[in-house]
Amino acid sequence: MEYLIFTLAMGGLIYGANLIIGQSERIALRFGVSHFVIGATLIALGTSLPEMATSISASLQNRGEMAVANVLGSTTFNVGLVLGLIFFIGGNVGPTRDIFKRDSPWMLFPFILFLIMAYDGAIGVADGIIFLVLMGAYVVFLGKEELCAASEEVCASFFRWKISLFWLFLGFSLVMGGAHFTIQSATQIAHGLGVTPWVISLLLIAFGTSLPELIVSLVAAKKGHGDMIVGNIVGSNFANFTVVLGSAALFGPLHVNIGLYGFDILCAGAATVMLVFLTASRLYTRPAGVALLALFALMLINTLGHFFP
Repeated sequence: MEYLIFTLAMGGLIYGANLIIGQSERIALRFGVSHFVIGATLIALGTSLPEMATSISASLQNRGEMAVANVLGSTTFNVGLVLGLIFFIGGNVGPTRDIFKRDSPWMLFPFILFLIMAYDGAIGVADGIIFLVLMGAYVVFLGKEELCAASEEVCASFFRWKISLFWLFLGFSLVMGGAHFTIQSATQIAHGLGVTPWVISLLLIAFGTSLPELIVSLVAAKKGHGDMIVGNIVGSNFANFTVVLGSAALFGPLHVNIGLYGFDILCAGAATVMLVFLTASRLYTRPAGVALLALFALMLINTLGHFFP
């Protein structure tokens, strides 16, 4: 039964991702917004909902350190696994936008701010508000840079708000629901195979909350939307540190043991720096994918090493 649920959940993920991509294209065309901006805002925020829900729940249960671990793990998953697979499988599917020139500060600053805030051992309410304001600033930056007026006469014939919003909502619901049931069924399968429960919890939370980014990016790669792929990852990582941590911090302090999470922080930092380097060099190639997957493998081996010494 678990295998059937897993298959159906993955099917929901893929179909939902197709709906999101299709309606996002229509919205982009309607308002003259680039695929990068749609990926970095609408899709990124939507696919970050699992991280947000998990982190807020952890904060409400006085387990704020789980929220921090979730964000760090998801960041490494997004860059190492998602982009690594995209570049390795699809080859050169890079964006047309000069991401390094326009967006590199926005990729680096949230992680640097996180290090500064975590130095005293906790991310509090004031820190959370700063993170949320930073997300708002990024949205305004993208809006001023990319938005342009579209002709109502041209768009009215093929664009209908209610229809697009319905399919977009359905797409996000399928992606979120698919991710939820994928995690549950995969956990049951893992238990049946006798895998250590601690390993299941740690790896599946990070992997499960990154499934929306992975599926949406794979579908976008099939359609050749390189800007949407990288925009989704850049926006998702930005949302992880700003919206996810910011929202969770409003419900309670997020304790950060730098010594305990040192390697996870290092991997997330390395993933961030590698993403900036790849955009600066425009290395959206298969060798770059191998390098990103190697980083992900290193994190995975280290994590498993805690449970299988």
